[in-house]
Amino acid sequence: MKKTNTPFGFTLVELLVVIAIIGTLAALLLPAVQTAREGARRVDCSNRMRQLALAANLHHGALGYFPPARLQPRPGDPVDLQGGDESPTWLALVMPYIEEASLGAKWDFRKRWHEHDELTRNTVPDIFLCPSRRAGTNPIGAIDLEYTRTIEVVSTSQGDGYRLPCGCWIPGPVVVTTTEAEELAYRGVSGALSDYAGNHGDLSPGATGESTDFYYGGNGTGVIISSRAKTKDGIPVRIHDRIRMKSVKDGQSSTFLFGEKHINAQMLGAYPDDSPAYDGDHLPASCRLAGPGLRLSSGPNDVIADMFSFGSWHTGGTQFAFVDCSVRFLDSDTDTIVLGTMANRRDGRRVELAP
Repeated sequence: MKKTNTPFGFTLVELLVVIAIIGTLAALLLPAVQTAREGARRVDCSNRMRQLALAANLHHGALGYFPPARLQPRPGDPVDLQGGDESPTWLALVMPYIEEASLGAKWDFRKRWHEHDELTRNTVPDIFLCPSRRAGTNPIGAIDLEYTRTIEVVSTSQGDGYRLPCGCWIPGPVVVTTTEAEELAYRGVSGALSDYAGNHGDLSPGATGESTDFYYGGNGTGVIISSRAKTKDGIPVRIHDRIRMKSVKDGQSSTFLFGEKHINAQMLGAYPDDSPAYDGDHLPASCRLAGPGLRLSSGPNDVIADMFSFGSWHTGGTQFAFVDCSVRFLDSDTDTIVLGTMANRRDGRRVELAP
């Protein structure tokens, strides 16, 4: 019987069908792979936040109070409390408790944050970064001199004054002078960026220009708040306003310690939304607020959320570390009244979250 040599192979139609099937399977699998990767990044972010929360608690254990967000004088206070402004923030204070003792030793809290050397200001501990936003990067930001020097003249019940872009209202005659030395000292100052911000509280008693406003020392309703400093010859020597564990009246498991901060994707690395984390002059650099008027952001492209808002690049919500060091994921649609209750350490309302 005679054999025929018939070549074995695919027709063009069969090949196209196989390619189409492989493409369909890849399209079906890709979202699952991306979801798995984001899930892993979120777990990593949670672990970093838990370590940072533990560091804040270790600070409390060592010194008897939580690290203050920054040092900020309050209008009308005596001379011995009028100092310490533009200090390094709480993220520099916790250095000894996140295995960064050598870096922490370089921070001198008697000096302004921008007076430290560039290497100290620009060092970014990995624990400061959310993997979903800045995986594998070493993000450095810089202040914008023109922005920080922009002022708005305002009148309040306390009289005339001027408001800085950070929201800080300065009472007294509107006379603003900046020396050439100050301009040079501030120009191009850079610093490490961070994705986590302390809980400064809610908006009570309101942002109306009064000395009781949230951005003045000792008046934050959160846990990591602005504080005044006892000074000697203008140099800070002791923290005056201290938030202790007993100050958290509403319960450790019901009160934010810190959370992820909202940064729009278009403003990543750009002042003032994403500003150096050690900048104690600009409150949103290291702290955020929550409550009515400040909802959580819905994601990286949210343009409505404020630069005082909490928010993340995780799908569907934002992670918060609580005073008890637990880390929980809150939906982006969480009611702002509930958020304000968890931000306020002493409003007498306790929120029980599902485990």
